[in-house]
Amino acid sequence: MHKFDTKIQYLKYKAVKHVAIHAWHDDLLENVLNIPKEIVPGKVPTMRCCVYKERAILTERVKLAMGGNRKNPNVIEIIDIACDECPAAGYQITDSCRGCLAHHCIEVCPRDAIYVDHDRRCHIDKEKCIECGKCASVCPYTAIISRQRPCMVACKMKAISINDDGYAHIDNDKCIECGSCMNQCPFGAISEKSFVINVIDIIRKSDEGRKYPVYAIVAPSIATQFSYATQGQVITAIKKLGFTQVFEVAQGADMVAYKETQELSEKGFLTSSCCPAFVSYVKKFYPELVPFISSNLSPMATLAKYLKEQNPACKVVFIGPCTAKKSEIQKPELKDYINVAITFEELLALFDSKDIILEELEETELDNASYFGRIFARSHGLTDAIEQSIKEQNLSETFEFKPVVCDGIDQCKVALMKKIKNLLEGNFIEGMACAGGCVNGAGILSRSHVVEKQQKVVEDYGKTAKTQTITESINSLPKI
Repeated sequence: MHKFDTKIQYLKYKAVKHVAIHAWHDDLLENVLNIPKEIVPGKVPTMRCCVYKERAILTERVKLAMGGNRKNPNVIEIIDIACDECPAAGYQITDSCRGCLAHHCIEVCPRDAIYVDHDRRCHIDKEKCIECGKCASVCPYTAIISRQRPCMVACKMKAISINDDGYAHIDNDKCIECGSCMNQCPFGAISEKSFVINVIDIIRKSDEGRKYPVYAIVAPSIATQFSYATQGQVITAIKKLGFTQVFEVAQGADMVAYKETQELSEKGFLTSSCCPAFVSYVKKFYPELVPFISSNLSPMATLAKYLKEQNPACKVVFIGPCTAKKSEIQKPELKDYINVAITFEELLALFDSKDIILEELEETELDNASYFGRIFARSHGLTDAIEQSIKEQNLSETFEFKPVVCDGIDQCKVALMKKIKNLLEGNFIEGMACAGGCVNGAGILSRSHVVEKQQKVVEDYGKTAKTQTITESINSLPKI
């Protein structure tokens, strides 16, 4: 049985599971907002000021589990009524202020925003303060601190601000939907929309006579999930949900590595296209580099396209660690390939909504992708795969591969800035928005494990591949 890292994750899970149970029985609209007693808090509040507020927030969580605000294209949303516990952000003078005679903070302030009360203690007038930080730099008692809300600190794109009501607000023009803010919010006020209803609808309609196959394509980082069961049992459980077959996205990764190698050798410089959050980051903040983004679809989309070309009637559901994938599949060029994207967190809720006990199941093996396709789940995986593909395509004598591996947005920013200034010593940028790679995505089941350990699990999983080369993996793509 899965143990949740935090109560927030557990509440999200319960909301999605509750929605899924109703969706399986086609009574969603009638009863889903009648939240059962095991979800609704009792007479004594456990997290908020009163049970009424707790119930209101849980109702909003259920709405997000049903797809959220359809008018908002962003898959990440703010639950306003849950976002009121964090203190105001910005520079603040603490109780450490000694009311000294020097008052360096007052002298250095360019806007006269600091004043002294009758006890000689200093205060900041927020109407005048421009958050320059000069006061904090000169205070001999370090009594002035910069207090930022966790979501604002987590967002490297500065897409989060605080509105007039004191709630967090997401600027969709800056947000890359990576989910970093969501995982740092201590009150669970930021969450992603769930599309489990869509998954269940596809499966049910197939069972009721539509007779189209429903394929699940799973990200290689699945090897790091459900530690209490084997991966083979997880694959069996996915099929028990009603999926016709389960495929490895790692096979799509093999296809991407092969094609991206060819494109790189022809163009001379590329940035990767595997991580949708990184691609979005380039498009929104470095538009001059958009022509250098690889023209290849992501491994998810590449495999889905292959399956749709084999059988246009099939339905494809992506299962992985990434919230940004939910946005990626909405792009016009992908909408015909992938029907729904869900996270591993949502997959767990689906299992439990059908009372599927993983540990009791037999194993189903996935053995199609190569080692190199599977290690895409960790930082440096794509680079290793391209190095291998260069060897397999005999390009090493005519092309020198000089990769720059970016492990997280901070490193991506440095590499992209260097490229703009013609200072980058490399011809390929592997960009991963999540530090450590997909093993640290916003939709994973547990954040308590060390990223390096998760990377090792993926590495070991890759070594179990029966397919030895990228070329062999591509030549053994499934015929459906």
